[in-house]
Amino acid sequence: MDQARDFYDVLGVPRSAAEKDIRKAYKRLARKYHPDVNPGDKEAERRFKEITEAHNVLTDPEKRRKYDEFGRAYQHAQQSGQWQTGNFDDFLRHFAGAGGTGFTVGGSFSDIFGDLFGRTAAGRQQAQTRGPRQGESIEHELEIPFEEAISGAQRAISLTIRDRCATCDGVGGQTKTCSACGGSGMSRQSGGVFNISAACPRCHGAGREVTGRCKDCGGSGEVLRSRRINVRIPPGVDTGKRIVLRGEGAAGADGGPRGDLILRAKVGEHPFFKRHGADIHIEVPVKFTEAALGAEIDVPSVRGTAKLKIPAGTKNGQVLRLRGMGVDKMGASGRGDELVKVVLVTPSKLTREQKECLERVAADWTEDPRKDLPV
Repeated sequence: MDQARDFYDVLGVPRSAAEKDIRKAYKRLARKYHPDVNPGDKEAERRFKEITEAHNVLTDPEKRRKYDEFGRAYQHAQQSGQWQTGNFDDFLRHFAGAGGTGFTVGGSFSDIFGDLFGRTAAGRQQAQTRGPRQGESIEHELEIPFEEAISGAQRAISLTIRDRCATCDGVGGQTKTCSACGGSGMSRQSGGVFNISAACPRCHGAGREVTGRCKDCGGSGEVLRSRRINVRIPPGVDTGKRIVLRGEGAAGADGGPRGDLILRAKVGEHPFFKRHGADIHIEVPVKFTEAALGAEIDVPSVRGTAKLKIPAGTKNGQVLRLRGMGVDKMGASGRGDELVKVVLVTPSKLTREQKECLERVAADWTEDPRKDLPV
């Protein structure tokens, strides 16, 4: 992978691009370069890894902020923090005591003035901490048929995901102790009356420098892996909901645990049922005689056939409710309802007897349905 290429250029978006535009650009490019679409094409595989890395960084607000500030060194900046202070606290306490000013400052001086040097106490602690780190979480869209989203299902899915290279542990090659900082990860800098340390410019705070490219990942630190994973689809899942599989994400660093796999649900459409949250909507044809006289009819539901009572005098477009015949409320108790919209049907052909019967009804019908209309 070309380490110098800018992530925004990789996705073809401006630096001011909104997150939705970044995701849109990623989806377009991912469909074009996905290994399943280009089997055996090494260049397509390289491009897919490149656009996936760019997407994962630029859609994470914290990673994007660090990338905009540090460029490709954002990962090391994230691990080590940008600045540390040496004897900053001691100096200010000595200064306050020796100056005879008569004032007292509570708390840590370095915490109060830390923002002047672009570092925080948390950043200092992070820079000093080495050891196992959990892998990144991976997001993937999961298409779910309408029926499976209603009833739930157990399904095995095959995914090609970006993973940390096990050969080099994600470093990109063989490493040795950094020759500039001696493995400390920090570089001493002159700050006038302050002793200030910054992340080593050679190893970016990692304490080690890469000496050669890894043969398995080509120096990127990542490889594509095809995996088959069992997924439990909970009843009531809807488009946009997340199914989190713990420990199924990218491999951790230095022996750390895997991250999580986050599946974003995309539920398919149904030819008759329309879903709104936990409620199901459907239009059902009803004879005008059933609407006028009242009736009990069979209607389809997501749980089989249900009985629906049509009250006498039901109007066209009226919505009747079947309680508890909707979708399970994911993460809560209970179900939604089925809302049935009545669509009145009039006969297109009448026998002589039927026509005579309706003519008698019309003659006896004295109510004017248009009486409220303007003349």
